[in-house]
Amino acid sequence: MHVAVRSFAKINLGLYIGARRPDGFHGLRTVYQTIALHDVIRVGAERGSGLEILCSDTRVPLDSSNTCHRIAEKVIERFHPRSRIFIEIEKRLPVQGGLGAASSNAVATMVGLEKVLKKELGTSERLHIAAEVGSDLPLFLLGGTVLGVGRGEEVYPLSDLPSIPMVIVTPEVGVSTPSAFAAWDEMSEKAATGEQRLPGRAAAVSAQEPKELTRFSGSDRLIEVGRALSAWLSGNPEAGAPSKSKSGGRVGSLLSDLVRAGIENDFERVVFSQIPELRDIKRALARAGSKYASLSGSGSTVYGLLETEKAAVKAAQALRKQGLKATATRTLTRRECRKWSLVSGR
Repeated sequence: MHVAVRSFAKINLGLYIGARRPDGFHGLRTVYQTIALHDVIRVGAERGSGLEILCSDTRVPLDSSNTCHRIAEKVIERFHPRSRIFIEIEKRLPVQGGLGAASSNAVATMVGLEKVLKKELGTSERLHIAAEVGSDLPLFLLGGTVLGVGRGEEVYPLSDLPSIPMVIVTPEVGVSTPSAFAAWDEMSEKAATGEQRLPGRAAAVSAQEPKELTRFSGSDRLIEVGRALSAWLSGNPEAGAPSKSKSGGRVGSLLSDLVRAGIENDFERVVFSQIPELRDIKRALARAGSKYASLSGSGSTVYGLLETEKAAVKAAQALRKQGLKATATRTLTRRECRKWSLVSGR
């Protein structure tokens, strides 16, 4: 038997970085949002024993360092199948692109294994296994609009945003997340010793004692942003009703609120200086009509949100004429992620 599962990508609506924790990770706060772009993961079981990863993309490791391999091992430990398991990864998303592709692939593998082996893990067990393998895996078990705290693995579903048209630009360059964190730490250390001055919110975080984002503080706005997004969707005037845009549209109002809230991705402060091309892409997205543009995760993907599908298609066309790899797509709700995840099975 084998099944095929869509492995959806994500973007980050803001990403705030705290200090390094005793366990070596950084405290984070972010709003994750799944989008329609995806890889396809095929999981199969046949007579025999063992575990094999298959992928035609040479950048994808096929050994135990692959997140699909790691999560499959944990599922196999619990179910003890008397079968040979193979996992084929059809890559459509960029490697080291900030879209969570490897993490999403792993969660799709877990879903596929449950279908193939005709056994189910409990909800809490799924979340536990996912968090053991990687910080942003749990978000893909929820899908839609998700608040991430801790090191990103503590996830809480927010009220789903409406479908938002968008453009994704995926440069050929990849960004290593560990390297991006190292650059952030170096910048923060220099600021602490007076060798370098941090702009904006980063300076406020550096000055805090203790330097943790796991504790709510006035300078940390992302929890408030999450609440504001939920309030915006509910239209509750006591909690903060949505603003009105010139277009009067629901998406237009949301984009105006995102800009007004000043939601930022802290990785831009280090990644843009290392790879100026990414800063130029963000500016190009704004010129092409994006109402809100940002680096996703640590990059290298940069995205822009627009008010209409027509505007997104037009922006993607304009960016491709500039030699950029641009794709028009949209955000996905939680229900859509679950409904569309299973492609086929037999």
